[in-house]
Amino acid sequence: MTRTLNLNADLGESFGAWEMGSDAEMLATVNSANVACGFHAGDPLVMRRTLRLARKAGVSVGAHIAYPDLQGFGRRPMTIPAPELEAIILYQLAALAGMARTEGLTMSHVKPHGALSNMACVDPALASTVVTAIKDFDPSLILLAPALSKLAEAGYLAGLPVVEEIFADRAYLDDGQLVPRSRPDAMIHGAEASLAHVTAMLDEQALISVTGKRLPCTIGSICVHGDGPDAVRTARFLREELLHRDYRLAPLELL
Repeated sequence: MTRTLNLNADLGESFGAWEMGSDAEMLATVNSANVACGFHAGDPLVMRRTLRLARKAGVSVGAHIAYPDLQGFGRRPMTIPAPELEAIILYQLAALAGMARTEGLTMSHVKPHGALSNMACVDPALASTVVTAIKDFDPSLILLAPALSKLAEAGYLAGLPVVEEIFADRAYLDDGQLVPRSRPDAMIHGAEASLAHVTAMLDEQALISVTGKRLPCTIGSICVHGDGPDAVRTARFLREELLHRDYRLAPLELL
């Protein structure tokens, strides 16, 4: 039986004269793009350029919200009062939604980035703050959240449409969290290794940790980080192999 999945990537992460990733090539491969909103990466010109590329490629777009941390690429933990964080998230959602509208697109989803995501995945109060901001902005927005996370749980509790994702290029701990990037085994390198990592989890419908522990979960989407040196080849290889294995790939809103 054909099963529908989504392939997503974090894009629009260049800033000023600094170029990151191969957005046009990734957009020719994935179904949904998580566009940086200027707080961890991206700027108004980059956001608009990414949206135009997404429209041309027929890819759905969402806001890749983050802590205000350009210098740290949004990967540094922060402690921000809930009302302030809600405003920070609303600011980013409004920016991308407005730009998307001018380009003839509708923002379909939201995906937290970096430290904001990692912290919300284990902190129910922070997850609730993130979800509250999203729901206040537009309760029809899809929350794209890591599988088995407190963030996904908060989304379900709030009544948001939730799609749970796995990462093609990141390894997992026994508790289902990502292996910290400070560890040498944090990343899955190469298209073939990423495919093996993904297909094992799809076959078992479970996260598989670095020690082999299985954590049953629902998998709706697969993320390939757009800033890795193997990102384009990995995304293309995954797409080809998943289609060959009789999976159907679609934007998040069509799952």
